[in-house]
Amino acid sequence: MSAAKTKSKKKTQPPQRKMKGVLLIAVSIIVLLMIVLWSSLFKSYPVEGKKQLLAINSGDTYSGFIDRLAKEDMASFPIILKLYQKIFIHDTLKAGVYEVREGMSIRQVLDMISNVDNAEMNRILVIEGTTFKQLIEALKKDALVKKEVSNLPMDQLLKALDIPYTHAEGLFAPDTYFFAKGESDKKILTDLYKRQMKALDEAWANRAANLPYKDKYEALIMASIIEKETNVDRELEQVSGVFARRLQLGMRLQTDPTVIYGMGDKYTGNITRQDLRTPTAYNTYTINGLPPTPIALPSKKAIEATMHPDNSKNIYFVATGNGGHTFSETLEQHNQAVKEYLSVLKTKKDE
Repeated sequence: MSAAKTKSKKKTQPPQRKMKGVLLIAVSIIVLLMIVLWSSLFKSYPVEGKKQLLAINSGDTYSGFIDRLAKEDMASFPIILKLYQKIFIHDTLKAGVYEVREGMSIRQVLDMISNVDNAEMNRILVIEGTTFKQLIEALKKDALVKKEVSNLPMDQLLKALDIPYTHAEGLFAPDTYFFAKGESDKKILTDLYKRQMKALDEAWANRAANLPYKDKYEALIMASIIEKETNVDRELEQVSGVFARRLQLGMRLQTDPTVIYGMGDKYTGNITRQDLRTPTAYNTYTINGLPPTPIALPSKKAIEATMHPDNSKNIYFVATGNGGHTFSETLEQHNQAVKEYLSVLKTKKDE
């Protein structure tokens, strides 16, 4: 009898052990899940101080935002954050500037930036070298900007802004701005105009001697050309010097960005030899001197460079193909630099 009872007990032990094993695995999974959730969704968003501003730009996506958090070690398990967004946030990121307070979780931040009503301020990004047309289109599309003047024709818009010019190009300072949510386009444009005029006036007052510009507006035109010709800061004064000397020598500027601007909507990404030969008011291959207006929104750096060209004798420059330009004094040197540039392009194409 005793042996039989012992055998019976042995038969009932394996199911109990199995149940304990299942429970242990389940508890382990739950604990692991809690750790993952706590390290991702419920982790505190890193804040310097009691609060800080978080800027979301137009076109930003949740996926990109989450990837950025992970890359900067601000969040763990980005796949969990993306799953949460797909399941629980049925909306897109809304451009604006949001206030993130100390102690807010990443989940709370993700929820907050899906509703534009939560935005504290509006971030306006005006990129150096973009055009007035692009600036106006961005303001029109911005849901946080009150529309007062952006839909007006050019002449009426300038009149409404009390601007004494007939063309708006170049008159507004590129930079990153923060405006109150619901600020009017009129106030924004007025602020950008005043900043650009201040930068232009200060640079003109401290300009170098013997510049080939009869007034500050001509200098602004040149600044816009310089802005479009190079994105390398150290080259700004060199490009300025080349164009200043060309004007002083009576040479045509022959700069592609002016051709592109004159083509308007006809430009599709490439210019041909025929485009260079086709006269427009802005084609500096066919006209002498400066075009009639700026061709872009120049930065303060480009304006300063216009007023202080370098002291070299260079009158030519061409891209290197690897970033930056090669500057030359003579046509012979320039032609050699062009050959080297074309060789670099061919090598890259072959690769």
